[in-house]
Order: sequence, then structure tokens, then C-alpha cells
Amino acid sequence: MADKKILVLDKTQIEQKITRMAYQIWEDNLEESSLVVAGIADYGYILAERLQKQLQQISGIEVELMKIELDKDSSHLKAITDMEIEQCANKVVILIDDVLNSGRTLAYGLGVFLDIPLKKLRTAVLVNRSHRIFPVTPDFTGLELATVTKEHVDVFLTGNKEEDTVYLR
Repeated sequence: MADKKILVLDKTQIEQKITRMAYQIWEDNLEESSLVVAGIADYGYILAERLQKQLQQISGIEVELMKIELDKDSSHLKAITDMEIEQCANKVVILIDDVLNSGRTLAYGLGVFLDIPLKKLRTAVLVNRSHRIFPVTPDFTGLELATVTKEHVDVFLTGNKEEDTVYLR
């Protein structure tokens, strides 16, 4: 039996969510001249790239982009970043992922920044499923989606925005 997929967000709706989240992030950081958006690879990073572009368009804030690669199956933090963590010192950091389910990925992502002083650390996700095991709550959310634990959310963000979708299966 094939998986039944339900379209949750299409390309237009995804763009609308990203735009709204960018305005919320800007509103939360009106006094800032710069901030860092740190996207968790893979789709969290693509979302971070798009939020960076939107923020720069609407706000004039200098937005640095950071990529975080995590070993999500490890029992302890293993992370690689494409810029030195120390470059985030005394700045606002927005940690971004595509879907929040158990909270493990965001918790590991937060761990990357524990040893440096920050002005503020916020989290943003495109879809929040609210099945957390870890005490992580997003500050900025594109869509709150009520699901059962057996369901799965598939986010597809590509270089070609025409193919962007979010499915529930």
C-alpha cells in the first residue's frame, strides 16, 4: 500500500510563512544592526537562506548566515559549522530548522552556542508538530500542525521554489 500524502503547504504558502516569520524576527530585533541566522542542515539551512534574504530586503539589518551540520543520531553533541562560533559572540542568533518534532535537533543546535556569550538566542521552525520530548519551544513558527506521533511531516525546499512543498504522511 502506497503512503497517502496530504499536501499541507504549497510553494506560495511556504513563501508567505517565510515572509511572516521574517517580519516577526525583525520586530523582535528592531534595535539590532546585525544578527546571525544559523540553519541546521539540510532544510533548516535552506530556510535560513530564505529568511536571510527576506530580512535583508525588509529591514536593512545585516544578516550573517551560518550552516550547522549535526550528527542527529549521536548521544552527545557533534556539530560542524561553516564559520567560527566565536564570530557569534555578543550577537543575536536565530537557530532555524524545518520541522520541530521531538526537539532533539534544536536542543543539539542550541548546544553549539552554550560556551559563548550571546545577546539573545531565538529559534524558528517552518512546521511545529508539538510532540516534544526535549523542553524546546520555537520563538517563530510558520505553521502549528496537530499530528499523531505515527504521522510524518516531509518538507521539500529546493533551489527551484516551484517545487517547494510540505506533506503529511
